[in-house]
Amino acid sequence: MEKKKDVIRETDAEAIRLARTLIRTARYGAIAVLDPETGAPLASRVGTATDIDGTPLILVSMLSSHTRALIADSRCSLLVGEPGKGDPLAHPRITISCNALQLQTETTERARAERRYLNRHPKAKLYAGLGDFHFFRLEPARASLNGGFGKAYLLGRSDLVAETSVAQNLAESEQSAVEHMNSDHVDAISVYARAFCGAGEASWRITGIDADGLDLAAGDETRRLFFPEPLADARDLRKVLVELAAAGRRKLAESAPQM
Repeated sequence: MEKKKDVIRETDAEAIRLARTLIRTARYGAIAVLDPETGAPLASRVGTATDIDGTPLILVSMLSSHTRALIADSRCSLLVGEPGKGDPLAHPRITISCNALQLQTETTERARAERRYLNRHPKAKLYAGLGDFHFFRLEPARASLNGGFGKAYLLGRSDLVAETSVAQNLAESEQSAVEHMNSDHVDAISVYARAFCGAGEASWRITGIDADGLDLAAGDETRRLFFPEPLADARDLRKVLVELAAAGRRKLAESAPQM
């Protein structure tokens, strides 16, 4: 009897990079929860960002049915990955099985989640401070990645989350670095986006810095730039950013049309 072909591919570095890119660049996603009254699946759209380790973050109102469901049962899943031109099923997306953790006020974790979320969604400042809005970390357990037709992968938590001491150390200086770059080095940010992310000319800004790379945004458009190697020490950040800017300028000069 012919052996049934396994449709799941072996998870490799390329699949992990794609999965992390989809999560880091997502601005919105579909969250699925369990209705506490009926036990039936309930799906809704939520705004998303990521914590410094790559864990998805959401900001939701206690008046929403999906928030009440998360409090009753923390099990949920999050689907991210925007469709592009043509068949939407041909574009990459990832479904993450999570456990929702509500972040308590006046904690370091909640403060970090708020600033990272608002860097990604500045307009959310209008309601982030209201008493009925709360931040949740969606702790990944496993994920299903569809990279397009015939490209299915199963991933574990370690494939999605960068749980390193560098990430925690970087969190202390991240916001000042973000604000400094966005204020004084917009030219370098433009170089990062155009040279390494295939982006066009726009008002690019940094919305997040972590041990693996940078999150960039211009309006509703987002990009992810991975460092050549993960940071070994939070103090290496400045050196890496300077080297990337120089390498990016060389790359753009080499690709410029010759007169």
